[in-house]
Amino acid sequence: MTTPVIDFHVHAARPEDYHPWVVDWMRSLLGEASLEKFRYLMTPPGLLSVMDDSGVAYAVILADMHPKTVGTVTNESVAEFCRGQERLIPFGCVNPHLVSSPRDELKRCLDELGMRGLKLAPTYAHFYPNDPSLYPMYALAEERKVPVMFHTGSSVFKGSKIKFGEPALLDDVAVDFPNLTILLVHSGRGFWYDQAAFLARLHPNVYMEIAGLPPQKLLTYFPEFERLADKTIFGSDWPGLPSLRKNIEDIRALPISDAAKAKILYGNAARLLGLSV
Repeated sequence: MTTPVIDFHVHAARPEDYHPWVVDWMRSLLGEASLEKFRYLMTPPGLLSVMDDSGVAYAVILADMHPKTVGTVTNESVAEFCRGQERLIPFGCVNPHLVSSPRDELKRCLDELGMRGLKLAPTYAHFYPNDPSLYPMYALAEERKVPVMFHTGSSVFKGSKIKFGEPALLDDVAVDFPNLTILLVHSGRGFWYDQAAFLARLHPNVYMEIAGLPPQKLLTYFPEFERLADKTIFGSDWPGLPSLRKNIEDIRALPISDAAKAKILYGNAARLLGLSV
């Protein structure tokens, strides 16, 4: 029996929600497909059809509040996108430069919009994730037992500042909030794979997330990848790759044990999201 998949990193937005340079990048991935087809895929029925084709049981859908670098996909629109869809799990986004109280915005996302986690992108919003002003938000996330995803490492989009994405910055957060579940999105992509792996091994509450990383390179980036299977979460960054199905097939083809693949593709994420394992 094939292990089901939880995709912890999916975007759902219309082309008009993004800046032109992001749309151009999407076109480079779509090949002959039109933006109209893309618009269909970014509807619940369209996305569910891609998930079914790829063997994905659940997907975490991410808001994007980064007008400087990517665009704006509001928390409200993601909540509406996921409403009534058990397989689509909404995660909110807080940009500390756009709200007066990050903690209050997270509380609103959880209580009013039904979000089940939080995504932060320091490289896009230009803030250090260990800034003490964010600690009340982390305390609430820890109290409510919701995972927090942090974009780490590089980005191809204009205006991104990579210095804010160094994984070691999250050592402070992991120590100060030992019961806060922290996901290192992209696992320090480009510069800091060793940092991401070290933090995941060091801290019980820190996980690597592998969206945007070519599966065939994972054993190069992380020579002890199988030993990290308990602390690794699969994400695709859909639609930021040509084929979700092939991405998953390439993970399944890695020369690691089936038990490790099952943890990476489903088991670890199911545990963090409170789903059946």
